[in-house]
Amino acid sequence: MTANDIYASLGVKRRINAAGTLTRLGGALMAPEVIAAMAAAARASVDIAELQAAASRTIARITGAEAALVTTGAAAALTLGTAAAMTRWDVAKMAALPHAEAFAHEVIIPRTHRTGYAHAFAAAGARLIDIGHNDRGTGAGVRGLEAWEIEAAITPRTAAFAFAANIESVKDLPTVVAVCRERGIPVIVDAAAQLPPKGNLTRFIELGADLVAFSGGKAIGGPQASGILAGRRDLIGAALVQQIDMDVAPETWSPPELIDRAKLTGVPHHGLGRGFKAGKEEIVGLLAALERFVSADDAATNSALEKRLQAIAAALQGARGVATRIVPASVTGRVPVIEVAIDPGAAGCSAIELSGRLQKGDPPVHLSERFTARGVLTVDPQVLQPEDDAALAAAIRRALG
Repeated sequence: MTANDIYASLGVKRRINAAGTLTRLGGALMAPEVIAAMAAAARASVDIAELQAAASRTIARITGAEAALVTTGAAAALTLGTAAAMTRWDVAKMAALPHAEAFAHEVIIPRTHRTGYAHAFAAAGARLIDIGHNDRGTGAGVRGLEAWEIEAAITPRTAAFAFAANIESVKDLPTVVAVCRERGIPVIVDAAAQLPPKGNLTRFIELGADLVAFSGGKAIGGPQASGILAGRRDLIGAALVQQIDMDVAPETWSPPELIDRAKLTGVPHHGLGRGFKAGKEEIVGLLAALERFVSADDAATNSALEKRLQAIAAALQGARGVATRIVPASVTGRVPVIEVAIDPGAAGCSAIELSGRLQKGDPPVHLSERFTARGVLTVDPQVLQPEDDAALAAAIRRALG
């Protein structure tokens, strides 16, 4: 049964996705070898903790981190990492979460990094402490995050520092690491969508981050509900013990090497991360996808994508009220894209109106709406299938009348 058949049987429309590896559109498309690995994993029983330890060795080799675990998405990785930073190996603190008022539970976060995704930190029971100014973001000034702002915010209640990585913010990471490391404060980096380039798998660890979260279901091409938490071995171990099934007899429990039983104050019960448990299929699928991702040639991939975008842009030439511009990967920091600028007067609709028309088409078409405030829709080719390129351009022309 094909993808078209399975979705048609459920009454669900297949969509042309030129908006990117968005969760609401199902993330990346998995390669056949990844699907095969997941199918094989589904046909045997294993100890999940042992499998996570094996995954840790593979991910650590690729990222340069001390250890890692597979999570059910990057948001789950952030919640687990925050929980680990607050509890370390203290079982009583693990049992108390998300009620953490009795111990260090504040997570410092720059105002420019405070988005809806910050709920992932708060979900562990953390209280978010905003610092800094948004001068760069608003265009009111040039100054970014400064060391004294971080120092002034750290108190005995501080458990961690939350950092949202992107092509602009990363320049502040060395300052954050320098201040926090001196004071024993773990730095947790949200790098969910910072792939490609694959060099970012090691970059944030090299810059001194204690924990880094990546999405497994975006550019890596793993299961949509998968992610990675990589970093310090002690924090990964504390996160793992709060994620896995702990309905075990203390006398027969044999934890993997990631979990330092000697430092645990007892054998914990199910932790805050129980709802974030990763199955054997997701773990194996993520590993297969990760190995495939790191073996790919970023330059060759981007060159092939840019050629496809050139053909799409050519097909849009002469379309009413539309101007196209290809933005290379060197500028986006990820993959090349087409910016489709809409002139409402000539097109008869705004960018957001055009996007709405496309989504109501047959088949529905999705472009990125990230820059609609400035009248631009973006063609992101990461999940766009080659056989849909011509249909995409035709759909845009139809939507413009």
